[in-house]
Amino acid sequence: MIKMSKMHKRVAAAHGAVLVLAALPAGAALAQAAQAAQANELQTVTVSAQRRTENIKEVPVSVTAIKGERLDVLVSGGDDIRLLAAKVPSLNIESSNGRTFPRFYIRGYGNTDFSLFASQPVSLIVDDIVQENPILKGFPIFDVAGVEVLRGPQGTLFGRNTPAGVVKFESEKPNLKKVEGYYNLSYGSHGTTNVDGAVNVPLSDKWAMRVSALRQHRDDYVNNYSDLAKTNKTGELDGYNEHAERVQFLYTPDSTFSALFNVHQRTTAGSARLFRANLIKKGTNDFADGTDLDSVVTNALNFQDLKTQGANMRLSWDLGPVKLYSITGYETVNHYNSRGDIDGGVIGGPGLVPFQVQTASRLTDLKQYSQEFRVESKNAGPLNWQAGLYYFDEDATGGSDNFDSVTQAQTSRVISNQTNQAWAAFGSMTYAVNDAFTVRGGIRYTDDKKEFNTLEHTNVVLIGPAGVSESKSKVNWDLSGTYKLTPDVNLYARVATGFRAPSIAAASATVPVTVADAETITSYEGGIKADLFERRARVNFSIYDFEVKNQQLTVVGGNSNITKLINANKTKGQGAELDFEGIVSPSLRVTAGASYNFTKIEDPNLYVAKCAQCTITDPVGSNGLVSINGNALPQAPKWIVNATARYSVPVADGEFFVYTDWSYRTKINFFLYEAAEFVGKPLTEGGVRVGYNWAGGKYELAAFGRNILDQRRITGAIDFNNLTGFANEPRTYGVQFKGNF
Repeated sequence: MIKMSKMHKRVAAAHGAVLVLAALPAGAALAQAAQAAQANELQTVTVSAQRRTENIKEVPVSVTAIKGERLDVLVSGGDDIRLLAAKVPSLNIESSNGRTFPRFYIRGYGNTDFSLFASQPVSLIVDDIVQENPILKGFPIFDVAGVEVLRGPQGTLFGRNTPAGVVKFESEKPNLKKVEGYYNLSYGSHGTTNVDGAVNVPLSDKWAMRVSALRQHRDDYVNNYSDLAKTNKTGELDGYNEHAERVQFLYTPDSTFSALFNVHQRTTAGSARLFRANLIKKGTNDFADGTDLDSVVTNALNFQDLKTQGANMRLSWDLGPVKLYSITGYETVNHYNSRGDIDGGVIGGPGLVPFQVQTASRLTDLKQYSQEFRVESKNAGPLNWQAGLYYFDEDATGGSDNFDSVTQAQTSRVISNQTNQAWAAFGSMTYAVNDAFTVRGGIRYTDDKKEFNTLEHTNVVLIGPAGVSESKSKVNWDLSGTYKLTPDVNLYARVATGFRAPSIAAASATVPVTVADAETITSYEGGIKADLFERRARVNFSIYDFEVKNQQLTVVGGNSNITKLINANKTKGQGAELDFEGIVSPSLRVTAGASYNFTKIEDPNLYVAKCAQCTITDPVGSNGLVSINGNALPQAPKWIVNATARYSVPVADGEFFVYTDWSYRTKINFFLYEAAEFVGKPLTEGGVRVGYNWAGGKYELAAFGRNILDQRRITGAIDFNNLTGFANEPRTYGVQFKGNF
């Protein structure tokens, strides 16, 4: 077991390494650049991490904002929301369901649960509306003003289920100024097509409309065989078709009232995740000998389809000394069905396939309603505040089916329903003690209730009760201080708490309905935020230490296809984060980020079922269960490093440019226990974009590549049957044209 003193030594070493990264080559180059030219300086970055628009330097939270070209480059290859993984410090995103069920991790803290009713400790918020169900979290990225990643508990202003942090999207809004918009077309390998655009239309001096749309397509390119000899090709897989639309109306009759209406929908169809039997070489985390990622052997149907719709209304009244907000949201899942070959092969293999498993996840109906009323002060003096009330109501029905791999007939079904009601009252206050020192504090009371019932179980004899009710009330708070060391340098410190409400997992033939009690977190954080070299560079650096009590964990697999919930007594995490942005010369701009995240489960009495075919490296008890005490959390890389660089040269009436972006994460553990086969290797992904823009940036033509090293890695596994796994996306390259009007 690693002692705490050793943990702190690791963190101290990480802090030193990150500071060296910030100080050496970039600092020297930028010092020279500052002397050579002073015309260029970085624009102020504003964020709404505290529910107000503020300079990122003034916000006492570790936060990264991705906007403009940096975000546009990432989405150029037609990827889904997982493209943000490792693109900012401490953020990881993965999925065992492909494009439709992303799971977020911040500072190594997340939830691997693939249940349709699972909650997550990282909250996704789009246009001020929480996307609570995991199926809602995959809405594609287009016509977005920016993305903010808030690290650490956000329990006061954003509420429950945010103990790890928040990922926040804000769409571009309509305006009354003029008709304008953009269009973007790209085509790449595997027939990957991405078309999106938006148009803003002032309808009168009081009304404006903005219409945004996206179309994405990728050809099926993985050869699908039904026999090991690969003589019986049954088709191709791993393509997708997706379209999404958003229509917004802005109404501003005068300077005191504003109403923004938003209607949106998403439709996705294509392949489900491709599982591959015995993808992992026994005793290692290498691909098995002879692996061909351009083909798969399966005897199951494979498809995925999803349709979601939603609407929200954001109203604001300027009442003089205060401003009042009303935020109403409604999200639905009309249907979701994902079916695939979980064992990843046929009776004869590849490798050992002890039994056949073909399943489908189904969400037949989901309705989510939320309402917030918030009031904030507009004082010119040192004291400002905000307070509000929040209500949330969700009703979800779904479950899973099993199928015969020969006849494709349904063999069993379990359908459940979960309702969730929550309400909260919150307040936050900011007080400027003097010109240099500002204190912030907040508090929130939350009451959360869940009702879970099994509605249908066909050819399955369930054990235990068919339903259960859970409720929890909790008070969360935060306290922070910001000290202005110089006009360009701020220091901050923050202590915050958060919680995730109790979770419920459906019953099966071997496991009853299980409940995980609420988890709570206390987090300590401090950092520095500075503008350097006459605002030609910006650096944000933070260190943190957190402790989670009663952390909810998901046990999957073992020797049978089961899912159940447990609580760990304690989990600890420590680390550091760095964000850097700078103008090296008028032609060269760079960004860099790095994070070190150390997590450890502390519960000597916690044991889980082990895998059927893997090489366990944890202690195994006399009962055959595996101790996970001392293990890191799943999907938690210790190091994440990312960087971008843009170099441009004026040519004729335009600009030739080269843009490159890189991300790296160290190894990850797939499950709660540790096994030689279930450790994902380090992953490096790079992108490049070479292009020319003209007419003042109105038009742009570029060639691009994503994952240009074509580094393929095993990114997840199924542990109950054999060494089945799945891999990341291949290299994509293509051309893109975009224009503004």
